[in-house]
Amino acid sequence: MTLNGEQQYLSLADRVWREGVARGDRTGTGTRALFGETLKFDLSDGTVPLLTTKRVYWKSAVKELIWFLNGESNIRALVKQGVHIWTDWPLDAYRRAEGGGTGEQISRDDFEARIIADDAFAAKWGDLGPVYGVQWRRWPRYAANEDGSFRADTPFDQMTELVQGLKANPASRRHIFTGWNVPELHRMALPPCHMTYQYFVADGRLSGILYQRSCDLGLGFPFNIFEAAVLIRMLAQQCGLEPGVLTWMGADCHLYLNHEHLVTEQLSRQPRPFPRLDFARQPDDLFSYALEDFVITGYDPHPHIAAPVSV
Repeated sequence: MTLNGEQQYLSLADRVWREGVARGDRTGTGTRALFGETLKFDLSDGTVPLLTTKRVYWKSAVKELIWFLNGESNIRALVKQGVHIWTDWPLDAYRRAEGGGTGEQISRDDFEARIIADDAFAAKWGDLGPVYGVQWRRWPRYAANEDGSFRADTPFDQMTELVQGLKANPASRRHIFTGWNVPELHRMALPPCHMTYQYFVADGRLSGILYQRSCDLGLGFPFNIFEAAVLIRMLAQQCGLEPGVLTWMGADCHLYLNHEHLVTEQLSRQPRPFPRLDFARQPDDLFSYALEDFVITGYDPHPHIAAPVSV
């Protein structure tokens, strides 16, 4: 992989930590941030941007991406697979609601156990609202009644439309999907951070851009960039194309103030070559991939660095 691989990410994190503007934030934790940054990753050699300066649990990332592509919004499907990355938001909501404002201190393990075991509890407390997958696969659509009112119509599947468009009209400038559905933002546990994707076909290669309105460089970016690269590879396989370049565009690029240990340790480490991604098979469509279809080889990361999530 060319284009400076992981070092460009480390350089951005270093600049954000040293030069970023100190800002308050929704979580109350505080950040240092820079605005408007761009990184590029060449995927043409079969490698993917899976960070090596700390271990990234790539299987959890793949499971999350499949969850998105299935159009799901309830954490139950994830926690059943041992994926905990979305649990903190509904757990926080439950603690606040059931604790009368002071917060019932149910443990995360107990909360997830109830999500798995109790259908009604999962339906009420495990649902995140119309987050990523819902917008990707079931964007709400409405039809007008004769009296001028509106009724719900068949939802729009952006991902199916994307694949069809790439196959039928690869030169189109409209190969776009987004999760930023303005009237529905208030219903989401977390409005989409990696919000808009666009694709470009040239010389038999598929390139993509991810526009990210908000990026937690310490915890979010490693998953975001890997999943964006994997999605390009999946789309390319489904459309008979080779992978090209992934361009990442970050708006509010920040590091949380309580992640100093993560930043210091990660920047002290020497990056290693990115691993290779191959597919064990070619599924029938974009929505039929399973974890076993993704074969990562040559991944040799430094140890994981634990850090708290700001909700």
